[in-house]
Amino acid sequence: MAIYFCFMDWIILINGTVQQSIVMSAEGHGTDTSGTKTTLSYTDDASSNSWPEDAVKYSGVKADAGDKVELNGPVQESGFAPEPKRAAKIHDFCFGIPYGGLVLSGALIGFLFSRNLTNLSTGVLFGGALLALSTLSLKIWRQGKSSLPFILGQAALSAVLLWRNVQAYSLSKKLIPTGFYAAISAAMLFFYSYVVISGGNPPPKKLKSSASVAS
Repeated sequence: MAIYFCFMDWIILINGTVQQSIVMSAEGHGTDTSGTKTTLSYTDDASSNSWPEDAVKYSGVKADAGDKVELNGPVQESGFAPEPKRAAKIHDFCFGIPYGGLVLSGALIGFLFSRNLTNLSTGVLFGGALLALSTLSLKIWRQGKSSLPFILGQAALSAVLLWRNVQAYSLSKKLIPTGFYAAISAAMLFFYSYVVISGGNPPPKKLKSSASVAS
């Protein structure tokens, strides 16, 4: 299910870009058409012999009676539409679940070669915690609630992993696995920071549709 939601995020992002370009093109044509109609209407009114008299009558009625003037065109309601809630373009669990699985599987594979119980326990602890937090974030997101605490927890774990792997790399100077895990942890820390700064995960489709109907 997480792979499906991540795939839909990319589809929605691409469709939004295409629709925005189409709307901008349609607005440009609409502006040209409205300008032409306005010019023709003004020319017809100016050529009419009763235009000054009608203008005086119209101004007198507007000043004295204050009647409403009906327009044939669409009338926009006063007020501003509510701004949509800010959110990231992709969910945290789209990368959080693979990241936790990578840390967990890396610890198990590393134990087969090194037989180091300390590295195994550390990898299982951090990998399992990342998997649990990202899975809970997916579950809470489906309910329409904020998953910010789980995103912050994953960010904290990735920061700790970054610090540990940078220290290990400074001592061993090995790109695999310490340098690789340091780079992955830094990228994930940046990703979690982006999600938090952007306003969290984007809401589910059901909540988006209900919000648009309410507005």
